[in-house]
This record gives sequence, structure tokens and C-alpha cells, in this order.
Amino acid sequence: MKRNETIGVLPLGRPTFDVPFAEQQLAAMLDALTATGRTLLGSDRLLMDSDETDAAIEALAAEAPDLVLVLQVTFTDAAACVRIAERFSVPLALWAVPEPRLGGRLRLNAFCGLNLASHALGLVERRFSWLYAAPTDADIVRQLDDLISGDRMVQPLTGKRCDADSAAGQAVLDAVAGQTIGRLGAHPEGFDTCRYDRRALESLTAIDVEELPLEDLFDTAAQVPDETAAAIRSQTASQLAGLETVDQNQLDRSFKLKAAIEAIRARGGFDAFAIRCWPETFTVYGGAVCGPVSMMGEARVPCACEADVYGAATQLLLQAVADAPVFLVDLVDMDVDDDTGVVWHCGQAPISMADPDGMAEATLHTNRKMPLLYQFALKPGRVSLLRLSQAHGAHRLVIAGGEVLKRPMAFTGTSGVLRFDRPVADMLPDLFNCGLEHHMALTYGDHTETLLSLAAALDLPVVRL
Repeated sequence: MKRNETIGVLPLGRPTFDVPFAEQQLAAMLDALTATGRTLLGSDRLLMDSDETDAAIEALAAEAPDLVLVLQVTFTDAAACVRIAERFSVPLALWAVPEPRLGGRLRLNAFCGLNLASHALGLVERRFSWLYAAPTDADIVRQLDDLISGDRMVQPLTGKRCDADSAAGQAVLDAVAGQTIGRLGAHPEGFDTCRYDRRALESLTAIDVEELPLEDLFDTAAQVPDETAAAIRSQTASQLAGLETVDQNQLDRSFKLKAAIEAIRARGGFDAFAIRCWPETFTVYGGAVCGPVSMMGEARVPCACEADVYGAATQLLLQAVADAPVFLVDLVDMDVDDDTGVVWHCGQAPISMADPDGMAEATLHTNRKMPLLYQFALKPGRVSLLRLSQAHGAHRLVIAGGEVLKRPMAFTGTSGVLRFDRPVADMLPDLFNCGLEHHMALTYGDHTETLLSLAAALDLPVVRL
């Protein structure tokens, strides 16, 4: 394959993450790229918003590089990657960097950005090469040579039909038939993973969706009496330490979001929600919905953030399979050497998933600095993960299993370190090959056989990660 002598570099970042750390990583990435002997074109600084990204895209187009390399330095949505893919016909590559699991905030969250971009590029049928590696790896020049030469190109993976007995799976479908998801607000721009077709979902699962404006949530919360919020606080104080350490006005507003979700559920008869949680819950309303989502999940009313309707549907399916609470997770790190991954979300895991040897605490959203979020490491034990996926424009079930290890909390919020059933070195390429969405549902227990039966009942191919 062509050596690709000129590399057009577009480094993506967002100011809500640890910008000084991101800039350090970018400098090291550029040094590693220079060591490959290629000529670098494009930007040598983080592109923080759509305007400067678009300007950099056009400037790079005028230089006609042999290959365009997107540096996923922090999390971003996938909109920029899709625009880049549309603007350039030359080969496309993506490189994201890991960060240490130190128990603090996700300073970059670059893996999730790579995951989001992978799904979006699969939907527009644009192949790309990918790399998830630290710029200081001993063999990084070799890895970059492989990336640039196309040896790390995605190979679309659509899954295989299974011949499992469908009886148990049909019982799951019977259990969710007629259930309704309340979608509160539309998904954010660039979150193609959260797009959905209501009719297609209902035809496949008999789960319906009712679309409500996000303002309904805020308006309902504004009508919640102080006494109701106080009662929720009293209950929460028995679960979480440190409620008194956070902003009390914002905490009260967060509790009122929980009461509002319950009120909307009662009015509409909803079984789950898909909520546009950010930025408006912070920038418009002034309190986090993450803690309320944890509470609702524990009560078997799963809520998917970022208005991810298929995420909510996946939660309903997995909840019916396990007869237990579920947690909608991001995969935020995969470590080949340690052979583990980290599942995480801001702070919304059901409290029954907390490690009993640790302390569950009240905390703030790491980027938006508002309560209420739950904070704890997931308890050790066997888990099953599921996604009703729309990758590459077709339905399939993506299934994974593993063991949550007894490890210190990897990142703030709610997270767990998993050893998957397959080696990370084998699993990681398939994650990108299948174009997996960035959300999977997790529950405790080994439910593989029932999930395979569900795939048979749905008549869908299966990807086993």
C-alpha cells in the first residue's frame, strides 16, 4: 500500500476536559508522528469548536495530503469526524490516547470519542484505520507505520445468526411488548449512536416511544414541592455520604428532577426514559440528572442519557432477561497489557451495584461541577453486557461477558474494571469492526444463553465481543 508521505493532522479536543494535559498529549503525539519520517501538514494545536475545526479542514484541503489523521485527544462528538470524512477522499485514520486510571476525573475520555466516531463513520460507509495507544509506547513508531499504511483498517463485522432455542428469548419479548419509552428532548448533535427510527424499533421489539420536549422535565421539576425534595434527600442520605458537602441549592434541584421523572412516568405510563441530559440540565436548569437516573434504575425504570432511545430499549430487554437493575455504560478504556477494560458513566449506576467494601459518596459532574452524582466502584462479580445495535444501518445484538474485578475506583463517578471473556487484544478490533455504539447495558450474572435465545427470537445476527 502507498506509504502516505504527507499526513494531514487534525487534533480534536474540547475545553471541558483537562486542556493542559491534552496539550501535553498532543505534543507527544506530534513528536511520535515526526519520528515516522512523514511530512506533517495541518494543525499543531487543539481544535476546540466547530468553527475552528471547519477552518482547519478547509486549510488542510488546500494542501492535498496523502492521508488525513484525526487525533482524538479528548472526547468529542462525531460531527467533526463525519465532516472530515465527507471533505476528503484520501485515506482516513483516527488515533486516540489512553489516560491513567488514577481514581480521579476522566481527563480526556478519548476512547469514548473514538467509539462515537467509529459508529458514525460506519453509518456513512467510510472505512478508516484506527489506533488506541499512548504516544510514549516503546513501539509507537511501528504502530503509527501500521496505522498510516492502512494495516489497521476496519474490517466490517456484521455478526452471525445463532441456532439457539428461541423460547426464553420470546418470553423476554413478551415481557417488554407494549412498554413505552419517554424520550425527553432530542439527542445532541454528533451523537449518531443515539439516532433511532420509532417504527423500526416498535416493529422489532413492540416497544413504543413517545417524544416529549425537554422543557416538560424542567417545568415539572419547578412545580415539585420542597417537602417532596426533602423526602428524597432523606432517603438518599441513607445511601450516600457527603450530601452536605455539595451546593445545597443545586442538590435540591437535582432531587426535584427525580420527582419530576416520577411524575411524568405516572402521567404517561412510561416504563423507561431517554433523556437529553446535557448540556441543558446544567446550563438551563441548574442541576444534574445523573443521581436521579441512578435512583430510577434501582427502581427498575431505566433511563438512558443523551436521549439514547435504543439504549433505553436495550436496558428494558436486559432488565427483563436478568430480572435485575441495569446500568447503561460507556467503555472508556481498554488496556491490552492488563487485559482489562473500564466501564463507566458519570455517576448513575444503581446503588445495588456498589462494592459493599467501599463507600458510596455524593459527588459533582466532573465537567459541569454540579450535583447530584453517585460515586462508587462497582462490586466484583460476573456481568453480562448487551446492545441492541444499529451499526452500519442494520439491527444486530452485540453481547459481551466478563468479571468485574476487585480494583480501586478507576475514575470518578460510577465505574468498574472488567476482565472480559475474550482477551482485550482480540476484542478491541471487533469493537471497531462492528461499529458498536458507545453505550452498552450491563447487569450482574451470566445471561449469555438467554441473550442468544433473544437474538434467535428477534431473528438478528449476533456479534460476541
